[in-house]
Amino acid sequence: MEESLKNRIIIALVILALIFLIGMIKSCSDSGRYKINGSNEMRTRIDCEEKLNNFSKEKAAMENKANAATQSLEEERAALAATKKALLQEQLVSQSLKEEIEKITKLKEALEEDLKEALAKVKAEKTKK
Repeated sequence: MEESLKNRIIIALVILALIFLIGMIKSCSDSGRYKINGSNEMRTRIDCEEKLNNFSKEKAAMENKANAATQSLEEERAALAATKKALLQEQLVSQSLKEEIEKITKLKEALEEDLKEALAKVKAEKTKK
């Protein structure tokens, strides 16, 4: 009976050892799978982080270009406003000069008329004498 009990205990221990062995092999297999999944996830995260860094750099470069273009546009607007102001002043000066030329032309015509009349009077006086 003791022999039978010992055999049963040995069989139970062998079965228990097999169960633990199978559990350990499954655990190692799961651990390897988790390690592979973790490595893949880490690689994916690193790739995404690199892409994010590249996009951030491109964004900063684009913002700098946009700021430079905006500044250039503002400078061009200021230059255009100054040019328009100068053109308006030139137009006012030109209009003023035209008015002066018209006045001088009228005065010249009046003087020519006066000169003709005076010349006619002088000739008339000479002919009377």
